[in-house]
Amino acid sequence: MRQIYPPSAAEPQIAIVQRGENGQAAQSAIARLGELYAYPSRAGGAQPWVRANMIATVDGASTVNGLSGGMSGPADRLVFSVLRSLADVILVGAGTARAEKYRPVRASEIWPQLRAGRTPTPPIAVVTGKLGLDLDSPLLAGAPPDARTIVLTTEQCPDERRDAATASADVAVVGTDRVTPADMIDVLAKRGHRRILVEGGPGLLGQITAAGLLDELCLTFSPLLEGGRAGRILTPPYEASAAQERHEGAAAWPPATLALAHVLEDSGLLLCRYLAAGRASD
Repeated sequence: MRQIYPPSAAEPQIAIVQRGENGQAAQSAIARLGELYAYPSRAGGAQPWVRANMIATVDGASTVNGLSGGMSGPADRLVFSVLRSLADVILVGAGTARAEKYRPVRASEIWPQLRAGRTPTPPIAVVTGKLGLDLDSPLLAGAPPDARTIVLTTEQCPDERRDAATASADVAVVGTDRVTPADMIDVLAKRGHRRILVEGGPGLLGQITAAGLLDELCLTFSPLLEGGRAGRILTPPYEASAAQERHEGAAAWPPATLALAHVLEDSGLLLCRYLAAGRASD
């Protein structure tokens, strides 16, 4: 894997290593990626930093045959593990959790040198209006005690399901009929999770972006053409779509401007890091 932007004459190459490797090449690669993807210092204080990690084909599809996994490669999987290692918490929507069969993060998937002073693994936080999840699934029932899954739900969630989920997960009721992006971020930050990694899906990412709460996007372009059948990495919230359908104009959700921070390349995969306009990373 090589850094192609900004040019790095000193160390343009980054070794692709596997979990469990502890040699000099592995240590150097993880240290380098840890620096490239480090959260800004503000995330260590009271103010959270919201980073999203997504993958898309060259023609903009967010999935191939309904899943995102088939678009990946060794470099993307390495960065994926680094981003998870750096995060305090991983935020996903219920639809993505079901489709991708989410499980708690395992220690074997994490680079411990990137988690100094924190739990061995970050918890998963899942957003679900009525707790439409399998309560016996590994995601809810199989998380370790120090990284219990966090369920962000609403008052519409049936009491019996909420009580049942509380036995193995941390359940937070943070809305009357929907969990707003501001509520999600606020609840997680108050629990000490200020380095927030959003892994999808497109609906959740659309809500966070429309609310102006996205600080950073890590986007991998996979060298595939999907053909236009799948959706994109981001879909607008219902209220923005409804406004556009009523011909109220694009002002219902103006485009979000991004600044390119770096680009890595490997075997045709382009791993891009963007910062939202007005955000400065250390």
